[in-house]
Amino acid sequence: MPKYIFAYHGGTAPESPEEQQQVMAAWMSWIGSHGDSFVDPGAPVGDSRTVTAGGVEDHGGPSPLSGYGFVTADTIEAAIEIAKGCPILEDGGTVEVASVHEM
Repeated sequence: MPKYIFAYHGGTAPESPEEQQQVMAAWMSWIGSHGDSFVDPGAPVGDSRTVTAGGVEDHGGPSPLSGYGFVTADTIEAAIEIAKGCPILEDGGTVEVASVHEM
């Protein structure tokens, strides 16, 4: 079955331990509701740099990556339907969906 990467952009970090627990529960519920579709639920990422031919840009550039995950789905449209339920969307973030080409 085809594999897709979810690249999470934006969102905000929880400000308290209680909020962190609520956010984590929302993510785990979303991931769990899709059974075996998540082949790697991924993780949030930290500070990043963007490397270009012209140099290095701090903080990941104009749309820094905030996390990732991998899913399997029959089509990119099916993967997009999964992404539409992502908790980051409620926090002002976005999910970029791209097909992964096996090498």
